[in-house]
Amino acid sequence: MGLRALFLLFSLAAAALAAEQQQPPQRPALPPPSAGGAGAPGVSSNSVLVALLDSRYTELAELVEKALLLQALEDAVGRGSVTILAPRNEALDRDLDPEFRRFLLEPRNLRALQSLLLFHVLPARVHLSPSASISHQTLAGEPLELAAAAVTRPDAVVRPDGVIHGIERLLVPRSVQEAFNRRRSLAAISAVLPTGAPEVDPRTHRLKKPAPPVPLGAPPALPVWDAMAPGPSIAPAPAPGPGSGKHHFDGHSQVKDFIQTLLLYGGYNELADILVNLTSLATEMGRLVSEGYVLTVLAPNDEAMARLTTDQLSEPGSPEDILYYHMIPEYQTEESMYNAVRRFGKVRYDTLRLPHKVTAREADGSVKFGAGEGSAYLFDPDIYTDGRISVQGIDAVLLPPAEDGGQSPAAAAAPARRAPAVTGATAKPKLRRGKLLEGACQFMGVFVRRSRFASCQ
Repeated sequence: MGLRALFLLFSLAAAALAAEQQQPPQRPALPPPSAGGAGAPGVSSNSVLVALLDSRYTELAELVEKALLLQALEDAVGRGSVTILAPRNEALDRDLDPEFRRFLLEPRNLRALQSLLLFHVLPARVHLSPSASISHQTLAGEPLELAAAAVTRPDAVVRPDGVIHGIERLLVPRSVQEAFNRRRSLAAISAVLPTGAPEVDPRTHRLKKPAPPVPLGAPPALPVWDAMAPGPSIAPAPAPGPGSGKHHFDGHSQVKDFIQTLLLYGGYNELADILVNLTSLATEMGRLVSEGYVLTVLAPNDEAMARLTTDQLSEPGSPEDILYYHMIPEYQTEESMYNAVRRFGKVRYDTLRLPHKVTAREADGSVKFGAGEGSAYLFDPDIYTDGRISVQGIDAVLLPPAEDGGQSPAAAAAPARRAPAVTGATAKPKLRRGKLLEGACQFMGVFVRRSRFASCQ
């Protein structure tokens, strides 16, 4: 019996060993697949977070991703059910204050954006009834009181680990609102210029009263001569001068427009060449108009500019001095000047060439500028008027009187002329360009390089 039992046990062991060798090896158990939209293991595809990312509340889902809150919400779902209050897309896009939205999306305000979004998440499943109101603690750490009337789509999405309710507007916690108000107040006061210490009037020993605020569009407080750049002997280009700094007007565009008007009008090409190419007066005029000053330009026509001699343009700065004498720091039209000379007989206008003034009087039904033979008549009225710059065409170049009070040599040698008719229907003179500038460049080349002027090349 012992031998048969031993043989039977040996046979059973061999059969078991053969059966084990024929079976394939078993694989270890794998963890459950992660949710496609959640990103971390442990969140199933039926989670409320996946439903939020695939729901109609796309603006809220994008803000959650920008605030880097997916991991925090996954941890909250792992601890229990949650309730998400989702504002409609219009409340986060069109109805939201653009300044507040810009504040939330700034990288330095990431904590405020996270607090705002967590304020819409409740760490429990809450079902709303038509007559109930919510008073519950949120994931942001601040309590929330929400009436059922503010919920537009109750139980919009229901999942085993949470529920989503659609609400009408964005809920802003008190901490985020205070941070936004604080940042907006700092931005408002940062643009205020610091004021200096109070000054004491030495005559009265009292504090000097600050100057009243300048209303919008008011003329500058400084006279125009203080805002002008230094002369060509000091600085070859316009230097920044004192001004109000308000820059309510686009002076450079206005100067460009009036120069183009001169070229299209015809007969004033020499003046346009000198303003743009031979001098920097066009830039200077644009800066003055931008600071709020007004100008009236007495523009000599091409025939008048051709009567200038090369000796009058050979001295450094002489083109600027001549043109400054033709600029009046007032806004005058042909009608206003004619009414003034008819009423007062003789009117003296300040010019940008201190201390000289130009005299205007009524003669032959027109306005006559200057005195004696070196005078000019208002030839083409109101060539350009835009409220800041007025251009009046004259038929001669005005030269200031000599230092001794008499006439300048150029004015004394000028031939006698009669008052021309105002060119309303008369033909314009033939366009000529560059004749005076070519003669001036030959003499100006001694003092400046020709490569600086486009027309001298």
